[in-house]
Amino acid sequence: MEKINILLADDHSIVRQGAALIFKENFENIQIFHANDFSEILKNLKLFDFKVIVLDINLPSGKGTEMINEIKQFQPKVKILVFSAYEEETHAIRYMNAGADGYLNKLETDAEIKKAFSEMIYKGGYASKFIEEKYLKNNQLKIIENPLVLLSNRELEIARLLVKGDGNLEILNKLNIKNSTVSTYKNRIYTKLKISNTVNLINLLNIYDS
Repeated sequence: MEKINILLADDHSIVRQGAALIFKENFENIQIFHANDFSEILKNLKLFDFKVIVLDINLPSGKGTEMINEIKQFQPKVKILVFSAYEEETHAIRYMNAGADGYLNKLETDAEIKKAFSEMIYKGGYASKFIEEKYLKNNQLKIIENPLVLLSNRELEIARLLVKGDGNLEILNKLNIKNSTVSTYKNRIYTKLKISNTVNLINLLNIYDS
């Protein structure tokens, strides 16, 4: 049977070794490759075809979400599981919208990590319960549309100012509108986005406002 090539990309050897152990103990015909920075990923992509790449966000010489597109330019069919210590709420959707096929937090249980690896190999994608409940449609690996499209241009402008830390007074002076109008816009923004505070707004703009 043909070997399944897996590339583990992380600058911490202990993370790669731990992931490699889970793969080897739970799956047959697995061949593991390692990369400790983004340049090593590119070198491996030129030499071998991979089924799955387990990718850390903070790789040396990495480029954030741009890494996803660059990897898939080399191998369009490869499946990418982002494996990160960053919270799903602030990073998962951003990377999945960029083309990643799954997002897994490094603090997950061994059982969930095994499940994620299995689904990446056999299904071509993985979504945690959090992602399924918050962001997916019809239990399919399809991210919902950008919720910011619900906002008018003026509402989006005010949302960005709120995220920057501007209060009502600063906003009304910058946009030359009434204080009561700012409050009205703010309430309208929260209602449309189904959020209740500025922290939620910051998270949404971090994910969707590129």
